[in-house]
Amino acid sequence: MNTVRWGVLSVSNHYRLRVHHQLAGSELSKVVAIASRDTAKAETAACELGIRRSFGSYEALLADPEIDAVFLPLPNHLHAEWVKKAADAGKHVLCEKPFAMNAAQAADAIRYAESKGVKVMEAFMYRFHPQWAHAKEVVQSGEIGKVLFVHVQFTFNNKDPRNIRNILEAGGGAIMDIGCYACSSSRFIMGKEPVRAISLVSRDPEFGTDALSSGMLDFGDARALFTVSTQAFPVQQVDIVGTSGSISIFIPFNMYGDVPAEMRIVTGIGPRTVRLGPAGQYRLMFDAFSKSIIEGKPVPTPPEDAIANMRALDTLFRSEKSGNWEKII
Repeated sequence: MNTVRWGVLSVSNHYRLRVHHQLAGSELSKVVAIASRDTAKAETAACELGIRRSFGSYEALLADPEIDAVFLPLPNHLHAEWVKKAADAGKHVLCEKPFAMNAAQAADAIRYAESKGVKVMEAFMYRFHPQWAHAKEVVQSGEIGKVLFVHVQFTFNNKDPRNIRNILEAGGGAIMDIGCYACSSSRFIMGKEPVRAISLVSRDPEFGTDALSSGMLDFGDARALFTVSTQAFPVQQVDIVGTSGSISIFIPFNMYGDVPAEMRIVTGIGPRTVRLGPAGQYRLMFDAFSKSIIEGKPVPTPPEDAIANMRALDTLFRSEKSGNWEKII
């Protein structure tokens, strides 16, 4: 096998707008099919995106023997169910974030997939962008000293009651949708797991979802702070501050694929701006996953990372209810 043949479960705007065009021309990852629960919708999407086959059900796509792996951009509450169904069909799985509704559900789905002999990974695409690889290298080199804190801001403004991000039962809300990035990126930079967490949450009176949430993760000798919102002016930035310098990543998560990313590094010598890319982080992620399938090697982001990230999210929700610090277990 030199190329992994991909199927996409659901005709999501996220996939259509951000992911599909980056995969064009890849020699490792080829999207050959897309499915929807609406046959006409699947056919239209396949025609518009130039995908050869379409299916009017997810089950029909999974039954296709010509598909090696599937991408799941489904609503959060459906992730675990379809990870298992894809595994039953012998398909490798790249699952959108957050991996499940809670850590126990994530662990169950991952262990099930592994028992079926398929590879599974959470789709945190930002980690594959060269700006994050460079930030990690700078931290590990000791150039900014010992990291003391990471500060994450990530917001957007969407008050549509029909949007899946505003439906509580489907796993909507700021912490699940974008707080997962704050936790993931902080853990990635720290290179270890937090031991406890605390949160302050404001919920929309109509939706019941958290519309403005702040949190702190305690890493013992360092901390991560974040604020996320589904009803604020769109901003995103990550600041990493150490004992002898800092790193600021200006578009850390939804980085454009056609322009270089910019990050600012400040040390005692003075500030510098580093430009990296352009880079299609979705293509880099798909190709890295495909390569692991072709070569029979472990996936680039271990599935255990998804469970650990869900534990942090679970703890933030427990803290919301208790009003106190909660241990991450």
